[in-house]
Amino acid sequence: MAAFSRLIRFLAKDGRTYYGDAVLGPGITDIGKATHARVIRGDVFGNHEVTDQVAEVRLLLAPLAREDVKTYKPVTALTGPFDPIPVTALAQEAEGLDYECELVVVIGKEAKDVPESKALDYVLGYTAGDDVSHREWQLKRGSGQWSMGKGFDGWAPFGPGIVSSSLIKNPQALRMATRLNGKVVQDSSTEDMIFSVARTISFLSQGTTLLPGDLIFTGT
Repeated sequence: MAAFSRLIRFLAKDGRTYYGDAVLGPGITDIGKATHARVIRGDVFGNHEVTDQVAEVRLLLAPLAREDVKTYKPVTALTGPFDPIPVTALAQEAEGLDYECELVVVIGKEAKDVPESKALDYVLGYTAGDDVSHREWQLKRGSGQWSMGKGFDGWAPFGPGIVSSSLIKNPQALRMATRLNGKVVQDSSTEDMIFSVARTISFLSQGTTLLPGDLIFTGT
C-alpha cells in the first residue's frame, strides 16, 4: 500500500514542512533520531513517490498533519512526539493525570464490514501514542472516555514516525514501554493485548466505514 518505509513529517532546515521517508544510519532503529529524510511527493494515502531529494530534519512533527487525520479524540488533541503536554486549569483542579502508552494503527484505505482475516490489509502503518487521561474527569466527573477525560488540547501525542505495514507483518509482537522523567513505568508487549489489531479493525468496521487517516489508539 505504501511506498515509504518509515513516514515522518518534519520541519526542515530550509524552513519548509515535508512528509518524508526517514533515513536511518547503520545500527539506528529509533526514528526519533532521524536527521535526514527523502522527501515524499503526492498523497501518502494514495499515489505518492519517495523522491531522491534529501532534506535535513530540524524538528520532527506529528507524523500526520491535522487535515489528514480522523480520530475519536478532538483533532486539537493531536500533537508531536516531543511536544510538551499542556495541563489546562481544569485538569489541575484535582489529581488524576495519567499516561497510557498505546500502539496506534493508521488506516490506509476505506474499510467496511471487514473480516478479521483481511483486516491487516487495510493498515497503512503503525506508530506509538500516549492516550493522556485524567481519571478524576474520566471516572468521577462524568466525562467518560471522551471530552475532558482524554480530549484536552495536546493530549494525544503520537509518533515520531509511522512504520509501514510492509515492515511490521505481526503487530502482536511489538514491545511497548513508557518512561516518565527517565523512569520506566510501563513495559510490555502487544502480544498481551486482549483483542488483536485485526479483531479490533474488523469489529470497528462493522456497519461503520473506516477512512484513510483514521487513527485507532488500541488501549494501554
